[in-house]
Amino acid sequence: MENKWPPMQVSLTPEKRVLFLTKNLNLIRKQLYEGLNLRMDDLQVGDLLDDINTDAMTPAWACFDSNPADIAKNAYAGLIHDEQRLFERNALIDGGFEVIVSGHRKGTGSSRETAAQAEKWSGIRIVIAASFAPIHERNNINLGQLMGDHQMLSRLQNGESIDLSEFTDKYDPITRMIIENGGIFSFAKELKSGNIELPILDNKEKSMTMCEKIIANKLLTTNGKTAYVTSGDAVLAEVNGGYSHEFTTAQVHEFLKHEYGLDYVLPDPTKFAVFEDHLLYATGVPRFKPFTEKIERLREIQNIFQQHTGVRDYSAVDGVSPGICHQVAREEFIDVGDFIQATDSHTCMGGAANALAYGVGSTEYANLAYNQFAFVKVPESIRFELTGTLNEGCTAKDVMLFILWKYATKSETLDRAMEFGGSGLASLSMDERATLCNMATECSAKTGICEPDEVTVEWYAKRRTDLTEDDVRQAFVLPDEDAHYEGGVHTINLDEILPMIANPGDPTNGVYISEIEDVPIDIAYAGSCTAGKVDDFQYYIEVVEAALKAGIRIPKGVECFIQFGSKAVKDYSEKMGWNQMFREVGIQLIDPGCGACIGAGPGVSDNSEEVTISAINRNFQGRSGPGKLYLASPLTVMASAFSGKIMAWEKSLFTGIN
Repeated sequence: MENKWPPMQVSLTPEKRVLFLTKNLNLIRKQLYEGLNLRMDDLQVGDLLDDINTDAMTPAWACFDSNPADIAKNAYAGLIHDEQRLFERNALIDGGFEVIVSGHRKGTGSSRETAAQAEKWSGIRIVIAASFAPIHERNNINLGQLMGDHQMLSRLQNGESIDLSEFTDKYDPITRMIIENGGIFSFAKELKSGNIELPILDNKEKSMTMCEKIIANKLLTTNGKTAYVTSGDAVLAEVNGGYSHEFTTAQVHEFLKHEYGLDYVLPDPTKFAVFEDHLLYATGVPRFKPFTEKIERLREIQNIFQQHTGVRDYSAVDGVSPGICHQVAREEFIDVGDFIQATDSHTCMGGAANALAYGVGSTEYANLAYNQFAFVKVPESIRFELTGTLNEGCTAKDVMLFILWKYATKSETLDRAMEFGGSGLASLSMDERATLCNMATECSAKTGICEPDEVTVEWYAKRRTDLTEDDVRQAFVLPDEDAHYEGGVHTINLDEILPMIANPGDPTNGVYISEIEDVPIDIAYAGSCTAGKVDDFQYYIEVVEAALKAGIRIPKGVECFIQFGSKAVKDYSEKMGWNQMFREVGIQLIDPGCGACIGAGPGVSDNSEEVTISAINRNFQGRSGPGKLYLASPLTVMASAFSGKIMAWEKSLFTGIN
């Protein structure tokens, strides 16, 4: 191959090899350690592994390294054969491979960019598969990796050179340019130097959704004209701000040093922030003990990055975090109509404020922080028209469990912007709207966004002295009446929502509580980003006050935890006298941060027989320990804590109980 990557004509390097990830794992072992070389002409696509997930490519523990070269040493460490690693340390690097081949749906599971990085930094430049998971495909594009099909590989192995355009023609013009220039950083440099001319988006006037309007307002190339976008358009847009946390910041710093030198400078650091929230409670957790030094190093690098760049600092003080990043961001600096990107999948929580917000990988984030633009493929939208008001015992969490059950399971929300509006939305507080948007991620949606109204204005008036009420109203982004929704418009009557849970394994496993048998619990866990807001604490205290009046406490054999979403919430709860009341009934309080929701800290199950009822947003197997994890609303979690079994809340629940 030519030194420049990618070359105009792509061919195989004679001394390099092709690695086939076959369903026969012994064949993989022979390729890795015995020098076996295979050919596509001798195999069928059905012989290759399907659904290779990113946990197999880079297990979570491998992601504690921030340098891609170090991550690459443990590439595919999660691929297990006969209870042992199939890929030993450095196996992919030492094999001398430049092509890796698999079956369908390469890169499923978590969006972690380290999976693509591990391949690239092991020497892989061409990734062959029958299909790719969308986020993994985007990560490959940003890294400048070529993706092709099995027929193309057969031609390459037969000595053919393939024009670069065959690898890129299926993409939009901007994505093609990113790939052809070797990735997002190289593309940005060429753009800045004037060597690339962006295509002019010249859509005719059209009605737009909220998501489309915000993107149209942020376009880099409008020539001063009012712009219009439609789903599927590929554009570059200005981002109003973003943030990273200690699990991702180190990579951002490493990438910027590598691309722009040790003395790199961010043009506008005030737009960005760092948070110390994800790994605070990893200390002391047995499964994290081998990585204690690496975790400390991640924190250290984040501090170095913050001091180097001058971005907003939300580090822990005396071991206490200001709060979970998406909660604090909405409290302090996300404005109506903003476009926000951050290195966390629940960034979409900011959509409660009528902002467009979603998570991106470390490479994309580093680029937007330095170059002040983001690549955007305008997503399709699906609208949920809320009517009525919620019944006793129900919260916005029940609404989302219903949507997950009825819509996400049929992929109706997949990769779409979930738009919430209607008269029913007006009955929900800003905190409840944040729950709707936060859990758009669990729907595999691109983001969630709410229509603004006077509730929005009132919320900002209490928190932002730098904004007037007119400032907020003038920034409102409302959908056009005849906007087109590819996912349709669906009416959700809040009057008909009943208390729900999601059975263990997946948030989409919804069922009405009234339809389940008695389920005794061992742990009740409340809080996290989804359920650690002020309104959630009002739900908790409603149940606790009723319990105190009835003279009951958390029963023996049940552990109950509440974790604050932010220091502001903790301080408010203390001011109201709630914290003392929580302690009085036997509830254990946890300072702000990510905890049991990522398997760290109090509230994690110890064995497979333990049962947890939790207000967090995900209940994948092993997510919060080895036990059975049920998802529920704040009211249900707290009612269950006092009942000792899964129970919906109603005001008469404790009547007659001593």
